[in-house]
Order: sequence, then C-alpha cells, then structure tokens
Amino acid sequence: MGKYWAVSKTYMKTQLVWRADVLFNMIFTVSKILFAYLLWGIIFQGRETIGGFTFHGMLSYYIISSFLLQIEKSEGISNEIHDRIRNGTFSKYMVIPVGIQKYFMAMELGVVLFYLLFDLIAAVIWILIFHIRFVFTDSLAVVGCAALMAAAGMIFMVQLNYYLGLLTLKYQGINTFLMIKNNLLALIMGSIVPLTLFPEAVINMMKALPFYYVVYLPSMLLSGKCQEEAVRGLFVIIAWCVAMQLVIYVTWNQYIRKYDGVGI
Repeated sequence: MGKYWAVSKTYMKTQLVWRADVLFNMIFTVSKILFAYLLWGIIFQGRETIGGFTFHGMLSYYIISSFLLQIEKSEGISNEIHDRIRNGTFSKYMVIPVGIQKYFMAMELGVVLFYLLFDLIAAVIWILIFHIRFVFTDSLAVVGCAALMAAAGMIFMVQLNYYLGLLTLKYQGINTFLMIKNNLLALIMGSIVPLTLFPEAVINMMKALPFYYVVYLPSMLLSGKCQEEAVRGLFVIIAWCVAMQLVIYVTWNQYIRKYDGVGI
C-alpha cells in the first residue's frame, strides 16, 4: 500500500510544476458557474421554480456538479496508455513492482487530491461573489451516500479510461472510442443541464448507465434532491465497477498477447 501512496504523492508534487494548468482549471470552473448564473438568471425571470429548482438551487447544483466534474481527471489515463503502447514504452509498467491498473489509480488519486482544494476554493469564491444562497442537504446519511457514490463513480471512470487505453493493444487508434465517450458524458453526466429537465422516459434510460451516478446523482443528492435514490444509486455504481473490472480482466488477458514491447 505504501508504494501506491508514494505514486500518489509523486503526482501531487508533479502538478506543482504545471502551475498554469492549475490556473486554467480554476478559470474553467469559474467560467462554467458564471455561464450558468447568466443563463439561468434570464430563464428564471418571472419564474419561481423550474424543474423543481429555485434559482439559487439551480446555481447550487451547478457549483457542486462543476466541482465534481473538475476533480475527475482520469481522461489522461487512456491517452497515456495509448501513447505508451504505440511508442513501445508501455513495457516500463510491466517491469516495475506495482500492479499496472493500481498504478494508474494511485496516479489519479494524487491528481484528484491536488485539485480538490483549488476547486473547492473556486466554488466558495463564487458563492460569496454572487451572494448565492447555497442549497445543501442537511442529512448526514445522504451526504455520506453521495460522497461514496462520487468516489465509486471516479473509480469507474478510471476503470473506463484504463480499459479504453488497453484497446490500443488491438486497435491502431482509440480516438473514435474517446469521441463517443466524451459526447456521451457531456449529456448523461448532467454537466450541461440537469437531467431532471429531460422527459421521464429518457431519465429512466439514463439510470441504467453508470454515468448517471458519477456526477449528476451525487450533485442532486447534495442539493437536497432525489434522496430516495441514494442507496439504490450507490449499489448500482458499485455493481458497474465490479462489472467493469471483469471486462478489464478479460480484455487484458486476451490483448496483452499482441503486445511485443516495441514502437510502431
């Protein structure tokens, strides 16, 4: 366990080298909340509620979802694995005394812990600047379920991006897979608009997918909404994590035979 924590600490320190990335990450979080403030300020003119949200409730949802979305940094895993396999340097992960997948999970943990504080600061600043009456659940049980769900969701995203990276062992490129994933995430994670504004039939279909439980449902729970879905949602995302791990195991054992350790 100590060696994986060492990996996490190394990647936490690495982020300090790229200070501009930290700044742009905070700017992106701020710009998204600002966009939501301006957009929903216009939409809410003359209205008390929309989709069960008050104006401040809607902004609270965007602040929480932006925070969760910004600390999810696992997309780089698939690109890292793809590049390493293509140039023949993936072998380094096969000879160091750590599990390859656990190494990338430890790497993601280090990045998340580093950005956690900065994204939290950005969210608090905007709450103060716009005098947002921040809406947050008063149930500790719901907070606990939401936190565990968000953590499990991030583990799933690491697994998914790790799996997509492994596809390079068979396919020449994975850009198509990444494009499909990114377009799907933008919709189902509720990062554009809360899914509660969608037709009920569409929401029910999205509940069958794991992405519903990564950002959207934890954000809704922490905003005091959908509390009846808390326990069920936690079990669903855990089940998806288990299923994804089985897929990774099968894929690795089948595709690693194709890797010859040289660049292409």
